[in-house]
Amino acid sequence: MNEEKKIYVGNLEYSMTEQELQTALEENGISVKETRIVKDKFTGRSKGFGFVEVNSDEDIQKAINSLDGKEIKGRKLRVSKALRRRPRFDRNNRFKR
Repeated sequence: MNEEKKIYVGNLEYSMTEQELQTALEENGISVKETRIVKDKFTGRSKGFGFVEVNSDEDIQKAINSLDGKEIKGRKLRVSKALRRRPRFDRNNRFKR
């Protein structure tokens, strides 16, 4: 995913699929390149948030304006421009990937 054109979508219903999220965005006129809902690595269950890569800065702003606070599947979405991931460290303060 291109970091520059990525949005964060939070407070998703746990049963929501990537296809349903993509459809919700496209219904609001947003061109979607890729959709990814983050899942727990042990259970495979959704963590309730995801990231979407869009085509332009216009699409980022359109997604924020049209979907932030909108209720889908009984939950109000939180939509914002994705922040760059910070480096993580382990207990011994060594860089971790």
